[in-house]
Amino acid sequence: MRLIPKDPGEWKRAGIRMFIILALMFLLPVAGAFWSASMPGETHRGNVPPPDVGPAGLEDGLRRHVEELAGRIGPRNRFMGDSLQTARQYVVAELEAAGYSPEVLPYATDEGEVANVVATLPGSTASAEIVVVGAHYDTVPTTPGADDNASGVAVLLETARALAGRSFPRTIRFVAFANEEPPYFKTDEMGSRQYAKRCREQGDNVVAMYSLESLGYFDDAPGSQMYPPPFALIYPSEGNFVGFVGDLTSRSLVHRAIRLFRDTTPVPSEGLAGPSWIPGVDLSDHWAFWQEDYPALMITDTALFRNPYYHKSGDLPGILDYQRMAWVTLAVIRIVEDVAAATL
Repeated sequence: MRLIPKDPGEWKRAGIRMFIILALMFLLPVAGAFWSASMPGETHRGNVPPPDVGPAGLEDGLRRHVEELAGRIGPRNRFMGDSLQTARQYVVAELEAAGYSPEVLPYATDEGEVANVVATLPGSTASAEIVVVGAHYDTVPTTPGADDNASGVAVLLETARALAGRSFPRTIRFVAFANEEPPYFKTDEMGSRQYAKRCREQGDNVVAMYSLESLGYFDDAPGSQMYPPPFALIYPSEGNFVGFVGDLTSRSLVHRAIRLFRDTTPVPSEGLAGPSWIPGVDLSDHWAFWQEDYPALMITDTALFRNPYYHKSGDLPGILDYQRMAWVTLAVIRIVEDVAAATL
């Protein structure tokens, strides 16, 4: 076998072939990333004004939830005494105060019993079609978890409060999940994994699942946002947007949500609907619903790719932007209203 070309023409042809191969190795992932990141509508540019519409006291309510969970209770984990149970009791009390009759769904782990909390808004003409809105209320032991994920729970509670007593064709379930964080993530002891499996076993027709994951940290400074490669070539360097993230089977759900967000909300937004193996795409409770073939997406500030206090003791209530959180909450309310009233 001849490994080394003998004439210059063959050297040239070999060089061209190698160039094409290397170009494709670079261009195909980049082209795929651009396709995954292609979203409808235009993101907001410019300053974010104070919210002037929406449920009364929305900013105050968000702040109160975060200060209770990340301030008074602090780290919420099975290894931290009764803190996880105390957080669960707070979620139950807030849902009851909003007019729901929440259901506590306990399950066993190697470290003892934990529980998910579910508040249901029954549907009317299409009640068998279910929309799940979820957020995890636990943290890793090293952090009070204001952004990750008291912010998501706060948005969940305020969305549930705003929609309480209303009627939609589809059923809406507001779910607070236990055990999203390590060492439970992507195990059967993860709260959302337990709940998604329960839905499948019961034959529930979950038509959409929205995971509210870390929704309070924003930074307008250039260079404040990081990405796994090659997405730095596509997305902005400022960590001031809300991300909508789904897999390929959830692409239409991502597009519907981000289009409505961009049409109504003066906060920057970016989206991704791509293969689930892309780093960061599956890092929350929506992953559990993908395992049961349910369409699901994550709405997030991107957490570890932006927040320097991620999983650290500095993830405190004072680092969050409650004005932008209020806009995000108003948008989540609209997104849930839209999907609960429509046919996908």
